[in-house]
Amino acid sequence: TGFLHLGGLRTALYNYIFAKKHQGTFILRVEDTDQNRVVPGAAEAIEDMLDWAGISPDESPGRGGARGPYVQSLRLELYRGAGAALLASGAAYRCFCTPQRLELLRREALRCQQTPRYDNRCRHLTPAEVAQKLSQGLDCVVRFRLEKGVEPFQDLVYGWNKHEVAEVEGDPVILKGDGFPTYHLANVVDDHYMGITHVLRGTEWLTSTSKHLLLYKAFGWEPPQFGHLPLLLNKDGGKLSKRQGDIFLECFARDGFLPEALLDIITNCGSGFAEKQMGRTLVELISQFEIGRITTHSALLDLEMLPEFNRIHLTRHIENEGLRQRLVRELQGLVEHVYGDQQVDPEVLEKEYVERVLLLRKGHISLLKNLVSSDYSYLWVRPSVSRQTLQMISAEVDEIGKLVIGLMTRQTAALTVEELNKDLRSLQKQTRETKYSSMMQLLRLALTGQQHGPSVAEMMVTLGPKEVSGRIHRALCS
Repeated sequence: TGFLHLGGLRTALYNYIFAKKHQGTFILRVEDTDQNRVVPGAAEAIEDMLDWAGISPDESPGRGGARGPYVQSLRLELYRGAGAALLASGAAYRCFCTPQRLELLRREALRCQQTPRYDNRCRHLTPAEVAQKLSQGLDCVVRFRLEKGVEPFQDLVYGWNKHEVAEVEGDPVILKGDGFPTYHLANVVDDHYMGITHVLRGTEWLTSTSKHLLLYKAFGWEPPQFGHLPLLLNKDGGKLSKRQGDIFLECFARDGFLPEALLDIITNCGSGFAEKQMGRTLVELISQFEIGRITTHSALLDLEMLPEFNRIHLTRHIENEGLRQRLVRELQGLVEHVYGDQQVDPEVLEKEYVERVLLLRKGHISLLKNLVSSDYSYLWVRPSVSRQTLQMISAEVDEIGKLVIGLMTRQTAALTVEELNKDLRSLQKQTRETKYSSMMQLLRLALTGQQHGPSVAEMMVTLGPKEVSGRIHRALCS
């Protein structure tokens, strides 16, 4: 019914790491029984986003598997057979109540400030009355008989639980008039036939679990173990808003966040681990995860911390040879996209240069796209600054330029900011009347065409001796 958001990612992730920790199989099943709410392309997008996040299912609609089909609308015969079995045993019955009657019941309950519930009217129809209504061609649904005296169950997160569903709600619909099942029947039937051993789902289903266990009992099936995950909320305790679309995975991917950062932040706030720790990889999440450590209070997500999580994982990517090459290609594409119309020199896109920029800026940037912001435009676009403009800062522009070019020519070891700051101080003392601050202003303008930005030494280290010399030479000759 929609695209994958952070709450759905968190549920999928906990299932994934639990399955992998216990050498199990992570299965993605698409529940599309509410055909009125189906969003075209959403199912495929969900699987694509799980692949992007690095938690690909072992069995799914896209991958197939021995327990398919994995889309519920392709399993209707199975549900109809299950419904027929419950009708035959008397655990379910046909209900002929019209939508109008059900709406009147709902309105009356609300008027009396009660929770709306079905009054189980059709539960008491005799076989003859049912046969007569069917012969008249009346529309019907199939409802499950809720029985009192449910047995307690042990939830993997919330411990022992029991909800007397028969006392607070009417008999639920399990097969709709269009032949599609409701979630209650479909998930029970599918979990049984797919051999599901463990289900981790949102806490909103906790009160329905007793109802599902009654269904398992009616079928004579062994239920899986259930674990219900607390809600994922904003840091202020409010619900994550889907209205702006800013919690959907496509948005984070488009904005350049790494999937590892998202997996890290949603587990960091959601418990299941011995201690809070930023920077966990997926392998570490699997090895350190303990389901008994998931707490029952809601997980508060502070998305303002996401850039910091991303900075940590981006640094790790830059330090990894294989992952760094992917970043180089991505950054080259970003530079061409952002600065392509400004005649970027081909040398600026060379792999060695781009790679050096990444290595020198690691730990300083949260997103790769930070490197194509205006603050870093000097890295990609050579400035056009006239000698006359530089002379307005200092009449010793030629002497300063020659001193700096000479310094760059003599560089044999890798430039460092600390050493370069010392060297620039020494060069300034060789001028007649130019102050250090004026010399820095001149060099900044010659190298970047900008008045502000990182320190001059920092820029020179990033640009490298060859590029620094070339830019100063061009400025002096212009």
